[in-house]
Amino acid sequence: MVYSMTGFGKATEIFQNKKITVEIRCLNSKQLDLSLRLPSLYREKENTIRQLIAAKIIRGKTDFSVYSESSVQEEIKGINKEIFKQHYAELKKLAEELHADSSDVFSQTFKMPDIFKTSEETLCDEEWILLQQIINKAVNEVCVFRKQEGQSTKNDLKQRIKAIENCLKEIETFESERKSAIIERLKQSLSDLLNDSSFDKARFEQELIYYLEKIDINEEKVRLQNHLVYFLETISTEEEHGRKLGFIAQEMGREINTMGSKANHTGMQKVVVQMKDELEKIKEQVLNIL
Repeated sequence: MVYSMTGFGKATEIFQNKKITVEIRCLNSKQLDLSLRLPSLYREKENTIRQLIAAKIIRGKTDFSVYSESSVQEEIKGINKEIFKQHYAELKKLAEELHADSSDVFSQTFKMPDIFKTSEETLCDEEWILLQQIINKAVNEVCVFRKQEGQSTKNDLKQRIKAIENCLKEIETFESERKSAIIERLKQSLSDLLNDSSFDKARFEQELIYYLEKIDINEEKVRLQNHLVYFLETISTEEEHGRKLGFIAQEMGREINTMGSKANHTGMQKVVVQMKDELEKIKEQVLNIL
């Protein structure tokens, strides 16, 4: 099974007088790069929340946000001056970097979270249990999204592997013509050498063996075919295999490049270019596989 690293999940529940919403967005990354945005009430549970997410998300650049909207007006006790200054400085700096109008930065800062001091809240067990349930729902949505995207990616990869297999078969059609051309060149070279008084037969045989080994691509074709089969087998397993597919694609690239360097035939080299093009698209897709 192939799972994409791209994903989105959202879940919402009501607790007493507030609406709690969890949103998760994921993009591709080599490791789990988790960024959390939490209301102050839930920050004491940050480590546990990270563990809940990491258990299923596994890899990817992940933005996790929790929004809490109260339906009852909270009692305001003043302004958090330090937090206000931090938000104001950041917005001012951003406006300068973007050469944007900063005249309303002061008023916009009042819209940032935690600007006003309110009556202190404590996280009760019931709300914490509900929050975990909401997180799990959002994470499960991400997993469903990833599975759907992964299936599309898998279908695309199978088509591209098939295209490389077809190119490999097409290469076979050039072998007879390629061998004939090589034989003619060898005959001409041999004729020229036989007319040369300094001709060294032993040295010629050594050079001939070396040349024949250098242009033979049978081993490369066999290895490439084995890599293609292994790639298809790997994407059909249940484990996370993005890195493994990347390694297999690298090995496929080595064999294709070697065939291109040994080809000595215009038609065959064009087919090799087609294989390289398909392989590059495969590598791009593999980067987004879990």
